[in-house]
Amino acid sequence: MRGLTKVFDETVTAVNDVSFGIEKGSFFTLLGPSGSGKSTILRMIGGLEKPTKGRVFIGGREVTELPPYERDTSMVFQSLALFPHLNVAGNIGFGLRMRKWPKDQITKRVNEALDLVELPHRKYGGRKITQLSGGERQRVALARALVTEPRVLLLDEPFGALDLKLRKQMQVETKKLQRRLGLTFIFVTHDQEEALTMSNAIGVINKGSVEQMGDSKEIYEHPATKFVAGFIGEANILRGVVQTVADAEAIVTYETKEKGLLQFRVPGDSLVAGQSVVVSVRPEKIRIGADADNCANHFEGTVVDEVYIGLASRLTIQLDQGGRIVANVQITNIGDSVPIGTRVRVGWDPANSTVVRA
Repeated sequence: MRGLTKVFDETVTAVNDVSFGIEKGSFFTLLGPSGSGKSTILRMIGGLEKPTKGRVFIGGREVTELPPYERDTSMVFQSLALFPHLNVAGNIGFGLRMRKWPKDQITKRVNEALDLVELPHRKYGGRKITQLSGGERQRVALARALVTEPRVLLLDEPFGALDLKLRKQMQVETKKLQRRLGLTFIFVTHDQEEALTMSNAIGVINKGSVEQMGDSKEIYEHPATKFVAGFIGEANILRGVVQTVADAEAIVTYETKEKGLLQFRVPGDSLVAGQSVVVSVRPEKIRIGADADNCANHFEGTVVDEVYIGLASRLTIQLDQGGRIVANVQITNIGDSVPIGTRVRVGWDPANSTVVRA
């Protein structure tokens, strides 16, 4: 994608000068909130939307002006768009019939596609779409997209309508399928966990622009912007000013609304005194109690909220110096709890904080 821009009705810029590349054979995810432009980018790759400006290349060949059926791509839509009047085999073979394939070759390819998505063709080929569960329909949509052997498979939030357990199952199976086929998958979602689970690489999209590109660990552990830090998982976001820089560490002063100044240490690479920064600290990196005493940044505070989230309790702690910190405390014994009003010690190491662009 080179300089892709899409303007609707001459006033609404859905995608703004986006350029990036996707490695062949990777599972790449476009991640962003609703209305960020990620589906519009996907549709421009597939030829369903024409860019206002910019160019699209697939395998080194420019396809910007080509119709969808000449791009060597297939798409799985959120609505699945299966034909209710056709049976399973008829749906999967539809694209091949449009390409005037011989009937015997269509039958062979459809059977192979069904077996590929673990729907045995002898059992499922003749079924009506209305006789299938949500997960089975999802597999049929995948098989229909794969039967033409595209170079790139485009998936536009295909698991959005599935329940949580089935969605997680389909995530695992789709990733496994991608590895087995070695195709390039471009996946669109607003679900951060889904993106982190499935992707080799992620592009975080916000307001029509790319905020950050990277693998799952890089995006989560080293967010490049305040938006990425807040959108991917959860984060404590602290705005402050660099006071001093020495020995690869910087001291940042955070001016709280309640009581004045909160000072803490962060990695000092590329920072200078007087610089305004935004610091991100993940809740799971916060230490509580005796564990906090060994941290370079340690404070005292009061628990003002506790939420049970299964493997952990999410504590909101009002610090004595002002400001609030959210910490995830792992639950090791049934009945463990840190009640509201409990006085606690709070800490984190500088290495577990990330300085992002202010």
